[in-house]
Amino acid sequence: MIYKVYYQEKITEVPVRENTQTLYVEANSEREVRKKLSDRPINIERIQSVEGQYLEYERQKEYFEVLEIE
Repeated sequence: MIYKVYYQEKITEVPVRENTQTLYVEANSEREVRKKLSDRPINIERIQSVEGQYLEYERQKEYFEVLEIE
């Protein structure tokens, strides 16, 4: 399953909508996504599963790239 992760670059700052960035990760659960990203110094705001028509919509965006993290 593909998950969309909303995050802030700096873990020490309060989340601000204008600074929110996204990335896509393939994993079996939200817990697995958090585990895969645990070594990165980012502040995760939200993790959302992306499937069906929403996934097709996201794939049309130029910045859509699924990270392959072991």
